[in-house]
Amino acid sequence: MLVLLSPESEQAACYREAIERRPSLRERVPLVFTKASDALAEIPDAEIVVCLRLPPELLAAAERLRWISFWSAGLDKALTPEMDTRNLLLTNASGVHGPNIAEQVLAWMLMFTRDMPLLFRAQEARQWKTVRDVTMGELTGKTLGIAGFGRIGEALAVRARAFGMRIVASKRDTAIRYDRSIVADRLYSSDDLPEMLAESDHVCIAVPLTPDTHHLFNAALIARMKPGSYLYNISRGKVVDEAALITALQGGRLAGAGLDVFETEPLAADSPLWGMKNVIITPHVGGLTPHYFRRAARLFADNLERYLTGEPLHNLYDPKRGY
Repeated sequence: MLVLLSPESEQAACYREAIERRPSLRERVPLVFTKASDALAEIPDAEIVVCLRLPPELLAAAERLRWISFWSAGLDKALTPEMDTRNLLLTNASGVHGPNIAEQVLAWMLMFTRDMPLLFRAQEARQWKTVRDVTMGELTGKTLGIAGFGRIGEALAVRARAFGMRIVASKRDTAIRYDRSIVADRLYSSDDLPEMLAESDHVCIAVPLTPDTHHLFNAALIARMKPGSYLYNISRGKVVDEAALITALQGGRLAGAGLDVFETEPLAADSPLWGMKNVIITPHVGGLTPHYFRRAARLFADNLERYLTGEPLHNLYDPKRGY
């Protein structure tokens, strides 16, 4: 039995369609759609659960459970110690929001390059700026550094390449690639991240949050960045030492930052970041797209076929890596 914990009919419809479109799955997998609050009656018979979070009381009741398919990419808020002791298969939805997050980062880069924050403020104030007031540049010929060359990093590389940018990237395991047709001009190991930062005009953080990446971008690493460069964070807020970032922005070491995630969310009203003219803030919405659950459902259907035939699952959580 497959149990989908979903309060939204749209999500259920996407998963039902993805499974019913495959004859190999249509007759073999009984589906149950339920809210988490109503799941206790169904979950004892569930072998597979698709969800965002699985509360401890439901996990304890799921005696036949073998696989949890999370529809989020990051699992840092979803994992519990009980899941480790149960030796469950755990998968995430990494990759389903590569296009939209890549587009958001590209939007930030274009906004800074064409001085849009200044022009938006001028529009609100009904002020006409002249060519002497604005600083205009181009992305053409600039170097984009991507820290974490996974699916989001690859999607960003494709789009940035179309703007004439040079692409450099760092990756923990450079042998693992999702789309080998997408190449960087240079691929660094994670140990060589400081070298990558030193040559990058724009830097996007796309690494998962693990004990190894907590405050990865601290004062020392930020100091290795190219003076006057821009930093964009779409991974997790705790990957960046926020106090160190604020200092670098205030002191002019960094020209600007686009931030979708923060150490504490919601971002406190008294955070200096709110008032900085060289910061663009979005409230952890980079992952939103109307195509999210359709993509997640297709990924799940692919994995379900693999599960039924005994093949390795895509996006399988590795406790040694932490993602």
